[in-house]
Amino acid sequence: MTSPAKAGFLPVILGPLIHGYTAARSFHEIYGVKSVMLARNKTGYTWASSILDLRLHEDLNDDDAFLRILTEAAAELQAEHGVPLVLVPSNDIYVEMVARHAERLSGHYLFNSPREELRAQLMDKEAFYTLAQQHGLDIPATQIHRVGEPFELQIDRFPVVIKPTHSNQWWQHHTQIRGHQKVYRLGSLDEVLDVVSAVEDSPYRESLIIQEYVPGDDTKNWDAVLYLNSEAKCELVTLGQVALQEHAANAVGTYSAIISKYDEAIMLKFKDFLEAVGYTGIANADMKWDERDGVYKVMEINCRPGRSSYYTSQLGHPMMQYLVDDVVHGRRRELTLAQGDVLFRVTPRYVLKEYVKDPQVLAEVKRLFRERRDSNPLTYAKDLSPRRNAYLLGRHLRQGRKYAAGTWQQD
Repeated sequence: MTSPAKAGFLPVILGPLIHGYTAARSFHEIYGVKSVMLARNKTGYTWASSILDLRLHEDLNDDDAFLRILTEAAAELQAEHGVPLVLVPSNDIYVEMVARHAERLSGHYLFNSPREELRAQLMDKEAFYTLAQQHGLDIPATQIHRVGEPFELQIDRFPVVIKPTHSNQWWQHHTQIRGHQKVYRLGSLDEVLDVVSAVEDSPYRESLIIQEYVPGDDTKNWDAVLYLNSEAKCELVTLGQVALQEHAANAVGTYSAIISKYDEAIMLKFKDFLEAVGYTGIANADMKWDERDGVYKVMEINCRPGRSSYYTSQLGHPMMQYLVDDVVHGRRRELTLAQGDVLFRVTPRYVLKEYVKDPQVLAEVKRLFRERRDSNPLTYAKDLSPRRNAYLLGRHLRQGRKYAAGTWQQD
């Protein structure tokens, strides 16, 4: 293990899910350094990991406590190591908190985060769709319903999708929304009215997005990851085709396997959009290929790495290295549109063979298996933790049952 003094910095990661673990793995792979992770709770991905120091704070999501915890942690770590602290928020809640408190945190940490006004605009789906259309990004037919106002469905083609404009508030109140799902796919007006009624009866007070469902199975979903440096210049764009997503209703839109791809036109389109709005940091764009009109329909842009963003490392372009070069060393890179032939997966091979339904994509998955171009970043030979490895073995065995019980059926 490399000391923070030798590495020249110490990573501090917020959040214990797969996003956080893959960041810790990248720091360990590239620099040999052990990350500090601050979280509300432990997860099987990070509990007992030998490549990170997990520190639990039950009130980390409380705004005042968040600043106190991060300030106290910075003082302790600076006194112990005397090196810059690189802050990595790995999920939406912590991205929001870091952006909101950027001025105060910048006295203790190095980070690259979008300014709060822009972050809020991108994460508010209603505002994002308006912004996207202004800059020439294609979106599905969309209706916005403001909770508390009379509702009339304006989209005349089923199925439709319903999702929140404000994802953080959506999850804060998920136990109080009858039949809560991350995303609803509905086939009739009665189903739409039932969901709207359930939300109206809950504490959720932001808007709902009702959107035409773009047809096609998991493999019609696409993913892009971008890094824009602290001067809002894009240095990296990657693109991938989804081979499989989660099928549990509360996890739809969470990708389990991605095949790297290259399409210069769409990659430059996202690069131009984010540079035009002055974005800084890591961004993750979700889109779906609409065969009816031959365009990518953009669903959202997240202000953080996606769960599947580790495929940038498989392509030889680790996001954490771009971040360190930027905020620690002040290095600038020319734009790279990444090319390669890799398969990212956090799902066992046997699940992919069973649930990837598109014959062409399945053949590509099997080829990448044969050529050993697939990788599961959760399995890391240098993470020497028997307890964690036991958890991963159990997870491997449970994945088949999990997909068999999934309620999000593919087209």
